[in-house]
Amino acid sequence: MDTMLTLALSKGRIFQETLPLLAAAGIVPLDDPETSRKLILRTSQPNVQLIIVRASDVPTYVEYGGADIGVAGKDVLLEHPNAELYEPVDLQIAKCKLMTAGREEDQDPTGRLKVATKFIESTKRFYAQKGQQVEIIKLYGSMELAPIVGMADVIVDVVDTGNTLRANGLVPLEHIADISSRLVVNKASMKTKHTQIQTLIEQVREAVNKNG
Repeated sequence: MDTMLTLALSKGRIFQETLPLLAAAGIVPLDDPETSRKLILRTSQPNVQLIIVRASDVPTYVEYGGADIGVAGKDVLLEHPNAELYEPVDLQIAKCKLMTAGREEDQDPTGRLKVATKFIESTKRFYAQKGQQVEIIKLYGSMELAPIVGMADVIVDVVDTGNTLRANGLVPLEHIADISSRLVVNKASMKTKHTQIQTLIEQVREAVNKNG
């Protein structure tokens, strides 16, 4: 008898783009997280369940054993640089870029930059590698407002189409990292549920390669 496998997913784009990959592994959720209030969703496989958590919490749930496997954006994983996780598959979904952005007229290379972001670790590393001292202001949303109201010189955020930046008079400035979603696996689960997890990894990897 296979033991229960728990997958951590977040609502929205990542969930929708992960569904076809899970379907290739024979896993179909029986509830829609957008309409269901349940936080644990049963699937077409009785020994596989999904838990719905915030995107930023997926690596934590997987690292600490709340889930065996998860799907997390590389932007989130870069904020957990010391997490004890395996990252076996780049799913090639939810692609975007982590960038700095600001108003062109505000860029003064001589002053100490104020940077607004929720991506604290990535921002620290990026500017440290450049040898540039910055003041980081932590925000959780509506980052584009910070330069407009004069609170920050630039922001660090994920950029997809760039439409939101343009609509607010900002331009992308520097590229920090290419982002896509990754399959992440709990290290202990990889040992104790090795066959189940390895099979799932291979099925998902095959689906990714087909889509590629």
